[in-house]
Parts: sequence; structure tokens; C-alpha cells
Amino acid sequence: MLKKRIIVCLDVKDGRTTKGVKFQNNIDIGDPVEMAAEYYRQGVDELVFYDIIASARGRGPILDLISRVAQQVFIPFCVGGGIGTIQDIRSTILAGAEKVSLNSQAVKNPGLITEGARIFGNQCIVLGMDVRKDPTKPSGYGTTINGGRLDTGLDALEWAKKGVSLGAGEIVLNSMDADGTKEGYDIELTRMIAENVSVPVIASGGGGTPQHMADVLKEGKADAALIATMVHSGKYTVGGIKKDLDKLGVPVRF
Repeated sequence: MLKKRIIVCLDVKDGRTTKGVKFQNNIDIGDPVEMAAEYYRQGVDELVFYDIIASARGRGPILDLISRVAQQVFIPFCVGGGIGTIQDIRSTILAGAEKVSLNSQAVKNPGLITEGARIFGNQCIVLGMDVRKDPTKPSGYGTTINGGRLDTGLDALEWAKKGVSLGAGEIVLNSMDADGTKEGYDIELTRMIAENVSVPVIASGGGGTPQHMADVLKEGKADAALIATMVHSGKYTVGGIKKDLDKLGVPVRF
């Protein structure tokens, strides 16, 4: 059975790690370089680094910070936020990232997914999706961009399938309704996307306990669970979470 991945997310604003609830009321929680090094020591499988205001401010990725994080960690490292051109993708990978996450820019310019996958390979291109419940959409979920500020009008399931057909090699699926609540992932949403695409789906938004993670990895059919608040708060360590998941019957890498 394939091992499930544990991924820690660092949301970055003005060069500092930040955390909010449902994309609101963000507070400063530390230095992303130090935090990345600590999670690497704890045994995390991958790191995701999101510049949460780059797209809204219309600027590119912070290459200096990406490079400093990459020097501390020797695991897959994905960067999102403000990546709007092939040159941005190239610069981010050259700075030390293995993957780039395209979210707002993918909606505005879907050709970027295809061109990025053609040049750098599908495994480098991650489709980031910020999704919230929307009863007017066929799947019951709609897609937003610019850090959740703008409704795209796209149905979440339709966009996930389209993104994969364009060349995305992975999807990070963030439930905005659950984001930062620590009340559990949106299992229904995760399962619906996972069952309808041929690439790995990373569940994001709502992780508060190892049981929540086990639920989305098993019932939600996610390939990986993304966490932030759980470990940022100091309540859990990555190693401790892996032991708990192992006891709950989830195959993880030690």
C-alpha cells in the first residue's frame, strides 16, 4: 500500500510565517526559514510555502527567501504565490523548489499549466485550489482566487479535471470553509475530487487532530494531508502525528 504523505504548510506574508482562520485575522507566528528547518528535523515528508499576498499585490515570488528555505531542507519543497510566468517558474525552481503551485495565475492563464508541464514536467506543476461550498454549482463547490477574495465562477470539480487535463501533476485542495478551524477536513469534497482525477490529491484546511488526518486519508481518499495550525501551535510534532497515524492504520514514512 502506498505510504501517505504529511505536508506542513507555511503561509508567508511580508517575509514572515502567518496563520489565520478562513483566510482572515492573520497573525505573525515566526521565521519561515527557522520553522522549515525545525519541521525537516521532525521528519516531515514535504513542505509547502505560500506567499499569501503576492498575487493580490501583483508581484512575483520572493526568491531570496525560497533559496534560504531550500538550503535548510532536503525533501520536496513546493512554492506558491505570485508565480505568473514561465520565467517565474524557472526562477523558483532554480532557487531550490521542486514544485510550483499555480492557483490564481492558473485560472487567469490556464496555458501556464500546459507550458509549465511541457518544459519542467507534470511532477513540477501543482494546481492549487481554494474551494468553498456553493449550492449554485453542479458539484456543490465553487473556486476562488486571490487568497479567497475573488469568486471565479468555476465549478470546483470541473476546474480540477480541466487543470489535470492541461498538465497539472498534483492538486492541493484547500477547503476555505474548514481553513484554520481545526474541526476536520471536508471529506466529501476531497473524496469527490480524488475519485475524479488521475493525479494525487492533497487535502488542506481543517486539520486539528491525527484522527482528522486519518479520516481524510482513508475516507477522503487523499494521497497526503496538509497541516499548519496543528504543528505551528506546538501541540503536535510531525513525528508524534506519524506514530498516531500508524496506530490508526494509515501507512506513513518513518
